[in-house]
Amino acid sequence: MEIVGKIIQVLPIQEGVGRNGNPWKVQGYVLETQEQYPRKVQFEIFGEDRIKNNPCNIDDVVTVSFDIESREFNGRWYTSIRAWKVQQGVVEATASATPAAAAPAPAAQPAPAANVQTFDAVASQDEGTDLPF
Repeated sequence: MEIVGKIIQVLPIQEGVGRNGNPWKVQGYVLETQEQYPRKVQFEIFGEDRIKNNPCNIDDVVTVSFDIESREFNGRWYTSIRAWKVQQGVVEATASATPAAAAPAPAAQPAPAANVQTFDAVASQDEGTDLPF
């Protein structure tokens, strides 16, 4: 999945050590979409290498590729948005995904069969009825 927006907040890096003894780092960001009704989305980049390879600063317009994951802990569910790639600027979709290329060609309307009456023909026959239309 992807989302495009402007970075409005850089959250502090969180660090720790996992159960297996390996250290970990996670960097959080808040992005604001650039739609008619902007939405704020908090996402995180997990891992020291990914944090270094995907730098984000306030006011950067970025395209974020991410995964959404939910997990249960003590009867409550928590959802995280983990970015795996952050690209500066708005990344355009491929040419085959553009609306003009992706839209199917309109199907030709078949000619009405000879024994099928059109609405106009039926309406002209009913002019003497008391129908309101």
